[in-house]
Amino acid sequence: MYAALEALEKEKGISKDFMQMQIEKAIMIACKNTYNGNDDVIVNFEDGDVDVRLNKTVVEEVTDPDREITLTDARKIDANTDIGEKVGVALDPVEFGRISVQTARSIIRQGIRDGERGRMYQDFLVHNHEIVTATVERIDPKTGNFALRFGKADIVLPHSEQIGNERVREGDNIKFYISEVKETEKGPRIIISRKSAEFVKKLFENEVPEIADGTIEIKSASREAGSRTKLAVYSKNPDVDSVGSCIGPRGGRVNAVVDELGGEKIDIIEYSEDPAKFIAAALAPANVIEVKLGDTEEKNCKVTVPDSQLSLAIGNKGQNVRLAARLTGWKIDIRPESGFFGEDDEDENVGSEE
Repeated sequence: MYAALEALEKEKGISKDFMQMQIEKAIMIACKNTYNGNDDVIVNFEDGDVDVRLNKTVVEEVTDPDREITLTDARKIDANTDIGEKVGVALDPVEFGRISVQTARSIIRQGIRDGERGRMYQDFLVHNHEIVTATVERIDPKTGNFALRFGKADIVLPHSEQIGNERVREGDNIKFYISEVKETEKGPRIIISRKSAEFVKKLFENEVPEIADGTIEIKSASREAGSRTKLAVYSKNPDVDSVGSCIGPRGGRVNAVVDELGGEKIDIIEYSEDPAKFIAAALAPANVIEVKLGDTEEKNCKVTVPDSQLSLAIGNKGQNVRLAARLTGWKIDIRPESGFFGEDDEDENVGSEE
């Protein structure tokens, strides 16, 4: 039996001690079902075998053979026992009834499932809010979901949390971000993603030592997965260039992240406490002539750009201004330099994003 438990521990990561507890529980229930409710049982695991003993009370005359034993029979087991004491009568689990055996089997199987869930929960809990690597075992042709193998655990990356149009094949190793690990009645609930902005932030943390050690802080990030990400960074040390550190020598650091994201464009900008300066930087790669802040509670502003930069500032289908608005938390209304801001043109939004 020990060999079987060791194999189970090696294959599924379920400890022998845990499974011994499940086997003991199963035997106790089997005894209760077989011996008229008597579950006063002692289970010992020795030398790879299971020694099961059902406690019975020593009496002069037996009225309940499932719970009592005569003094004569008891002293065959323990010569020093006496009336009123209990002795453990050796049992052969093979003698349990069919129903009891089926019940015990169900308990052990449930124990294995619980052990797997507990092990998987612990495996992912230690990596919560981190990036890990797993192997793609299967790609569902209907849903597009990835069935992943992480250590000894199986997990699914939904199509909704993947980077659009990325080319992945079965057998590939891919990285993903663990967004949440939660224990529920149905087992551990694990949410993973390659689509979230947190995934990009963690990729930079892994690539840029200054972020990892806290010298540089990622203040905010906005992303449309597979297309573009904007990242606002701030250096706590005036001697450290926040943007340059994230780009790295010859662009090595940012290129490593871009490669992982399948060529996704990344704008790295310097965060500023000055909202106007921050908004102007967030609209990169477009140049900004002026930023006029409006209501600070509503957080709206009007931005003027050169006529030739208008389409660049707005971006394809409004993407650039949309990401800038998410990054800064401000509603941005963009106008060309040739235009003007006034009461007559309030309803003529050339390009805006909330």
